[in-house]
Amino acid sequence: MTRPPTAAQRRVIDAADPVTGRLSGTQAQLAALVRRGLAFRHPRPPHDHFLTPAGHRAREAEPQAPAPVEAPAPAGVFSARVGGEEKPDGAGPARAREVRSAWEGLLELRRMTDPHGVTDRPCGWERAHLVQAAALALEADGHRPAGPDGDGYRVRATPQPEAVAVYEPDPAALRACAATLERAGWQAGEYTEPRTRRRYLLASPRRV
Repeated sequence: MTRPPTAAQRRVIDAADPVTGRLSGTQAQLAALVRRGLAFRHPRPPHDHFLTPAGHRAREAEPQAPAPVEAPAPAGVFSARVGGEEKPDGAGPARAREVRSAWEGLLELRRMTDPHGVTDRPCGWERAHLVQAAALALEADGHRPAGPDGDGYRVRATPQPEAVAVYEPDPAALRACAATLERAGWQAGEYTEPRTRRRYLLASPRRV
């Protein structure tokens, strides 16, 4: 990229979904970002546009500026459910579509950033956002996140580098979470907390 994005393009880039890089804007704006290698159009319907690795770098190169009122804005910012949220966003078919689109966008990001174009292991974005990445894999595979007090999975950060803890009170559901993460390119082992005797998964992105 020889020229920095225009002010209008910068607003579209800065408004991209922080998890998936999904873009909102006019067709002319999105097409211009595609031509400059800052975005790509997903091949499957609804053919959403997402930031490329170069687009992510362009967004991180400068502080985000607040978007003016007239700038296009997404209906809502997608965030994978890590479990235990006080007020989870959305529900039903609309949420399922958002999760599916986010997962497909993440797979495309894997394909574009891997030297061999494979999608069977996590990419750099996932390694930098471990909790969100693991939670998205679980939610996309149909696992139920915990409510404020209810059962379901909870994904939490750990002191260990490149590792998250996944809690699920039901033993069978915990094993199912491990299977999902392994299919998504993670390695997961089951452990017991010494003090509470609570079972949990320790999961980290697979490199090979």
